[in-house]
Amino acid sequence: MRHVAIIGSGPAGYYCAEALQKELGDEVHVDIIDRLPVPYGLIRFGVAPDHQSIKAVSRRYEKTALSDNVRFVGNVTVGRDISIAELMELYDAVILATGAPNDRVLEVPGSDLPGVIGSAAFVGWYNGHPDFTDLDPPLDAEAAVVIGNGNVALDVARILSKTRTEFQGSDIVGHALDALEKSAIRTIHVLGRRGPHQIAMTPKELGELGHLEDAAPRVDPADFPPEVDDALLEPGMRKSVTHLREFAGAAAKRKRIDFDFFAMPVAVEGNGRVERVIVERTRLTEDLRSVGTGETYAIECGLVVSCIGYKTPPIEGVPYEHGRGRFANSDGMIADGLYCVGWARRGPTGTIGTNRPDGFEVAEKIASKYRGGASGKFGRAGLDTLLDGRGVDIVTFRDWQKIEAQEIKRARDGSPREKFTHIEELLGARSPEKD
Repeated sequence: MRHVAIIGSGPAGYYCAEALQKELGDEVHVDIIDRLPVPYGLIRFGVAPDHQSIKAVSRRYEKTALSDNVRFVGNVTVGRDISIAELMELYDAVILATGAPNDRVLEVPGSDLPGVIGSAAFVGWYNGHPDFTDLDPPLDAEAAVVIGNGNVALDVARILSKTRTEFQGSDIVGHALDALEKSAIRTIHVLGRRGPHQIAMTPKELGELGHLEDAAPRVDPADFPPEVDDALLEPGMRKSVTHLREFAGAAAKRKRIDFDFFAMPVAVEGNGRVERVIVERTRLTEDLRSVGTGETYAIECGLVVSCIGYKTPPIEGVPYEHGRGRFANSDGMIADGLYCVGWARRGPTGTIGTNRPDGFEVAEKIASKYRGGASGKFGRAGLDTLLDGRGVDIVTFRDWQKIEAQEIKRARDGSPREKFTHIEELLGARSPEKD
């Protein structure tokens, strides 16, 4: 028997566990360790609450999680409850699938003012992440600025623009839904350093903005290159740009989403809180880099959400590439017996499905090294002994199913669940008297 520990229970972690099962069958025991009492990582806390079809991929992971040789070990923090070195003593292989949950810092003057929020925190707030339940973002001004030209920026702009009825069927948490309903925001500026042909927004997500009840997207026609240039784009990008061109002629509604292209934030100003963003106009060089023109303008606003990317948090004792926000690795291998997959390996790029090949590649490496023979490692028995001795209250997948049942039971009408948003609530929902 071989023993493998996977740190992180998001898509990368479960795809890797599935791959290990296919490679080693009953010869492997896999423990999926997560610091939170609930599994699925990005699926639960990163995917927008109004994108339930994407969240449904968790059912695939559930099949793996309920296998006899795969175990979820929640509520265990690596670095506090147990170290990487200790895990490597207990397991034949340790795989880091921690994702990239930390925001890249917005490095402009004034970025530390109250009201400047990273997208991980803002998305975590409306998705019920325990770390961000008490965020209380300022929604009392008439305008907000969203920095970034990717799908996360689109998610934030869309969530800020929707009416309460448009959240029907979503699992947005109640405290966020109530706050957004009372929001005074009427204009959302989406800032991008480059132009419409350089966005990282996919057609489906961009097209959703054209169907909002109370908000209309707007694009300045002068920001587009000649329409004949669209033919040079790959099909997906061409479809995205087509949406943007349609937005240029959209009818006005009570709220608006303004796409500010060729716009680079250079400062955030305010007296004790955000009051405005100073923006420098940019132009593109021949190699499509954005450079400042020296011309600036101000956007009055009370909230700034920075959607400029994510990074993997370092772990003591693990080589780390600070410039790229990921663990230092060669094709997923960090050191003998230590691997990484997903965003922890590549940086925050690709879709949920992009993590699957990573998992299978690392699983093949482990299988080729460890197939057959006795392990000599203690694996999960050793982990349980160590954690029990340290008083760590672990959460199993069966516990998670009890928590999930309680969340479904307490859902508001039309919602699939109402998430518990505090660790104590999540742990308490396992008890039989809650059933």
